[in-house]
Amino acid sequence: MKLIDYLTRASARLDEAGVSFGHGTTNSHDEAAWLVLWRLGLPLDDLDSVADRALKKSEVATLDALIAQRIETRKPAAYLTGEAWLQGVPFTVDERVIVPRSLIAEVLAEGVIDAWMPVEIHRVLDLCTGNGSLAVLAAMAWPDVAVDAADLSPDALAVAKVNVERHELARRITLLQGNGLAAVRRDRRYDVILCNPPYVNAASMAALPAEFRAEPEMALAGGADGMDFIRTLLAGAVAHMTPDAVLVLEIGNEREHFDAAFPELDVVWLPTQLTDDAVLLVTRAMLAAGLPKSPT
Repeated sequence: MKLIDYLTRASARLDEAGVSFGHGTTNSHDEAAWLVLWRLGLPLDDLDSVADRALKKSEVATLDALIAQRIETRKPAAYLTGEAWLQGVPFTVDERVIVPRSLIAEVLAEGVIDAWMPVEIHRVLDLCTGNGSLAVLAAMAWPDVAVDAADLSPDALAVAKVNVERHELARRITLLQGNGLAAVRRDRRYDVILCNPPYVNAASMAALPAEFRAEPEMALAGGADGMDFIRTLLAGAVAHMTPDAVLVLEIGNEREHFDAAFPELDVVWLPTQLTDDAVLLVTRAMLAAGLPKSPT
């Protein structure tokens, strides 16, 4: 059997089983290709060159077992391979962190936020860093800045440490453990704050496919309307921002709930390939002008 024919078969198995995607792939063919090429130790970005490769019976059996594992466990492919990519950069992942997929990475890479950036950027905060991917990408985008990467989960920070060291950025990225802004020093000010927080509302959490429920709930669940963490963040962010600082925040599909929670707040919606209202930018001045009351 040729590799390309096996992919057709594996893709059909994934479709028939009703697995869900969204952790690096969007369809069964790409998911099958990722798993098959990884298991065979072949380049993940050059399927065409190996499409006609003949598979041994032993290889087919090994691949069948892997596809079965994907179906039976409903774990995202990244948890099975131990690796995921964001903007072409590889990151180590496991069940201690959500699979990196933040749209903030896109607006960083595409320069969508450049017009709003301070003239000088010295210090960046990646809040809710998870596996550290946004912190690493920020350090790559701004080679002269220091980056603080904070998370409530010690387990997530252990994975982030692996990725910081993997990309040789330990001298520029500092990992901090704590709940939101409480993780950083009271007198610390940032020129840029990046945050992909838990924002999924309760109804959506209850309806998530098994692949998303395999991820740490604390990194996804944002309370009844998805805004619990964001309320606290916006109430305290001004105190940690330099005069020309910006906050870049991802809210996923929660635009309706965000608008209801912060009706007086003026923000800039940043376009991405998927949607125009999943990532927003707010300057310190905008935030101060429309600052919500501190939660009680």
